[in-house]
Amino acid sequence: MLAQQWLLVLGSVGLSAIAQLMLKLGASGVTTPSLGTILSSPWTLGGLGIYALGTLLWLRVLAEMHLSQAYPFVALAIALTGLLGIWLLGEPLKANRVAGSLLIALGVIVVGWR
Repeated sequence: MLAQQWLLVLGSVGLSAIAQLMLKLGASGVTTPSLGTILSSPWTLGGLGIYALGTLLWLRVLAEMHLSQAYPFVALAIALTGLLGIWLLGEPLKANRVAGSLLIALGVIVVGWR
């Protein structure tokens, strides 16, 4: 994989994880959780915008790479989102989540290896 492709893939995955964090803040930061209040939260709106940017990067990835090579990297967003939740939201660090994240990363390496 070329350096530019790595940047696009990791940029898309990173934006997806950041968007999830922002959506969580938007959904849990309202006093009366309804679809209207959640959608009007600045965190939710920002998260949707970041998600859209990540999607645009992902479309560029798909234009340049085989789907079977690119798609496994989406799984990295699972691990990264979990790490952000632990680091920035104070979510509990549990051994099974760490082990699962490491297995995901290893699986991405195995599938993406040429």
